[in-house]
Amino acid sequence: MERWRKLGLIAGGGELPVLLAEHCRASGAPYFVARITPFAEAALEAHPGAGAGLGAMGARMDALRAAGCDAIVLIGQVPRVDPRTLQLDAGAMAMLPALLAAAPKGDDALLRAVLTEHERAGFRVIGAEAAMADLLAQPGSWGARTPSASELSDIKRAAKVAAASGALDIGQGAVVCEGLVLAVEAQEGTDAMLRRVADLPERLRGAPERRRGVLVKRPKPIQERRIDLPTIGVRTVEGAAAAGLAGIAVEAGGALVARLAEVVAAADAAGLFLYGFAAADVDA
Repeated sequence: MERWRKLGLIAGGGELPVLLAEHCRASGAPYFVARITPFAEAALEAHPGAGAGLGAMGARMDALRAAGCDAIVLIGQVPRVDPRTLQLDAGAMAMLPALLAAAPKGDDALLRAVLTEHERAGFRVIGAEAAMADLLAQPGSWGARTPSASELSDIKRAAKVAAASGALDIGQGAVVCEGLVLAVEAQEGTDAMLRRVADLPERLRGAPERRRGVLVKRPKPIQERRIDLPTIGVRTVEGAAAAGLAGIAVEAGGALVARLAEVVAAADAAGLFLYGFAAADVDA
């Protein structure tokens, strides 16, 4: 198991940073939360840390060093912005050439550049699952329902679509219903993609009384897996249920699940399956 003296959480928006901070506090592990304002959740203010804007990269690293952090997790949602529109401190200005060079190459290239700059500054970058193993998606069915043979076929097709899209650094998800590709995730994110599916005619998708189709999320083939792993939570289940889907599948070991017990309860209540597939099974 990876070890460190004190963990720094560079926290964007969403519930995952809150969940990880709560885990560190409950386990007694030393930690410090570097909140990216205004994106980080207000709940993080109850944890030891400091807030700084996205462009205050130097100040954020200084705060992490002063707190004694030797390892960091980059976690949470931060919208893609043009670095030239930010108020940059001296530390960020030093990183700007690398970030500007990476930005036109896609999200993964930009995230790799951010990661590299933090490593160059002396921090060890780890994945969220290294700090909290319970976040990582496990293989098999998690709830009351298991996918049928036809649903497994949809999972395999959606996984291939997501892999093809991810290879071009477009997105991490796809929706397939009875072999028909209904949506591919891009910059809008999973929630917006599911709303698009919900707006489709019911002859193309499922409905609460006759659920059809699956959402699949998996890492991009080109992805640096220490950052930006695909994530699902209760809101994902709610979006899939509203779109009439039969279930959600993610790559086992390649996705994060926020508050698994709550996710399973929501899926069971809605009649959806939750499934972790092996990459080798869908890519064959």
